[in-house]
Amino acid sequence: MRFGFTTGFPPPKAWLLVVLLAMQGLVWAGPGAETYNEFLEKELIYPDQEWQDYVTEVGERILAVTPHAGKTYTFAVTDQSMVNAFATPDAYIFLTRGILARFNSEDEMAAVIGHEIGHVVGRHSKRKMSRRRMGELLGYLGTFATGTTATYGLANTLSQASLAGYGREYELEADEYGAAWLAQAGYNPRALLDSIQMLQDNEDFEQKYKNRPAVYHGIMGSHPAHEKRLNELVSQSQHLFPEVLGETERDFYAMLSGLSYGDESSAGVVKEGTYYHGALRLIVRFPENWEVQATSSEVFGQPPAGGADSQIGVKRQAPPDEAQTPEEYLTLTLRRDDLQDGEEIQVGPYAGYMASIEVTSGEVQKRKIAVVYKDGGVYLFNGELGKKGDPEDFETQFRETVLSFRAMTAADLRVINNQKLKVVIAEPGQTYAQLAKGMPAKSYGAEMLRMLNGHYPTGEPLAGDYVKVID
Repeated sequence: MRFGFTTGFPPPKAWLLVVLLAMQGLVWAGPGAETYNEFLEKELIYPDQEWQDYVTEVGERILAVTPHAGKTYTFAVTDQSMVNAFATPDAYIFLTRGILARFNSEDEMAAVIGHEIGHVVGRHSKRKMSRRRMGELLGYLGTFATGTTATYGLANTLSQASLAGYGREYELEADEYGAAWLAQAGYNPRALLDSIQMLQDNEDFEQKYKNRPAVYHGIMGSHPAHEKRLNELVSQSQHLFPEVLGETERDFYAMLSGLSYGDESSAGVVKEGTYYHGALRLIVRFPENWEVQATSSEVFGQPPAGGADSQIGVKRQAPPDEAQTPEEYLTLTLRRDDLQDGEEIQVGPYAGYMASIEVTSGEVQKRKIAVVYKDGGVYLFNGELGKKGDPEDFETQFRETVLSFRAMTAADLRVINNQKLKVVIAEPGQTYAQLAKGMPAKSYGAEMLRMLNGHYPTGEPLAGDYVKVID
């Protein structure tokens, strides 16, 4: 027995029943259900019911013309900025809001959904990999999405091939299914080619301007032989075209306006004395009214001008080569032999160690140091009080700053990420460089808009075009 939900949010009573049965061992939660539940727990289901319903409507429309018509599928939008979509063998189809922002039509969105349904119908995960391997893959995807382990280094340790999972043979088969289903459902099969071009443009943009790897497995369609075969498949689907393409489920560009975009915290954001870092998934709160600044390697705070002569900073360190306690990290790896009054500390779920540093200069009243282990990373806090200020107050401020260190939640991300997509109509002669001037400061703003609007790498909008900008 399996419960499936066809909207983004499960009915409370059904959800409770599943939990109770699962506790008694009467329900097997498949990898998709487990991933969905983790997204729910981490508040990573995109909190916009209109988008959840829209993706479900398009998904059910395609599903109705497949061999799985009538079966229970779950379609969900996740609150993630990465460009990704994936399917699980228990018929869960996930699309990130990041990939939604890249589409330029409902047909393109339908093409990716059809491709993912193709993986389920083709039983690709079961044919390609063991259930254990599938669980590991989805675990990696969940970790990458939620930051529950060492998110910062995950993108560097997971290869594109690992994330691809299926291989070209099954990607092509999913595309073959998808092209036929698009036509039968009243969509234009050429949207499959458009969606692949969009993904290729996004991959090039991410690598060139952000030095990020591609995540979406469907990007394997960029292989030249695969592209040739895809064009043949689309041509072969022409006979399936209805005389008139079906009506879209909704006004796609109207839906795009207001869609959350990007992740402002990916490089670190300071807001009201609190430092948020999305990539590292961490938060540190500094003393009230302190001025907080961040560099690429460190964040530090100081009292306002005229206050105490003190500073507290935190930076991420390389982990030790061998297993060490936080205290051993200070004494063995950092070779500190000047520690005093040391103590083990617990910072939420994270182990740490805090100590005073022996003061040998008359210019300094007090020095503090602490180290906290979080998800495979080592975070080093340093504090110093000069001649001006109260040592006891500084001791309290340093301790509270260290103890404020915690993992970032999805709710935190939404607080600091206020960027939204906005759809405007291009005026005669208007360029992407001009449109980018009103966006949050980006040195590659024009290129980003070209990528978002299907004109990458050198195109410009035409008068009257609908253009996505970042507001």
